[in-house]
Amino acid sequence: MRTPSPVHLQSSSQKHFTLIAIACAALLCFGLYLQHSVGLEPCPMCIVQRYALIGVALVSVIAALCTRRWALFSFGFLTMVCALFGAFVAARQSWLQWYPPEMLTCGRDFYGMIENLPMRRAIPLIFKGSGDCSKVDWTLFGGSIANWSFACFVMLALLTIHGIWKAAQVRKA
Repeated sequence: MRTPSPVHLQSSSQKHFTLIAIACAALLCFGLYLQHSVGLEPCPMCIVQRYALIGVALVSVIAALCTRRWALFSFGFLTMVCALFGAFVAARQSWLQWYPPEMLTCGRDFYGMIENLPMRRAIPLIFKGSGDCSKVDWTLFGGSIANWSFACFVMLALLTIHGIWKAAQVRKA
């Protein structure tokens, strides 16, 4: 059996992180499609999950551009942290959907904020989202958006671990 060269393993790991960034871009595009074409308003937790996806994408692009092993490990670890943070938020939202609170505390109505608050207070609140975090507006095969988001974040974390493992193989070769 032929042992792969260190250059091949490094480029393989870089391709791996590039694919993670592409997957994040596709997930973000799907979220924007659901918002703008289907008409689903994102809740504050959905917005945080979008930021986590952006974090995973940006850090994995940096990891893909790394040529040094230590940098690849470092940015791979940061990619995993962002993915696990997104998984945590998605899991919390899934829990809220399964066990909704008696009193909603997720956010305010977009137009109500603009009409009732001064602009300097309304603008930061606009970026927090306006939907209800415990409401299930859309499902696919019985799973809500938060359930699928959790699954995607876990898969991204596992793919990141696999990419880091591939980079670690450079030392063994």
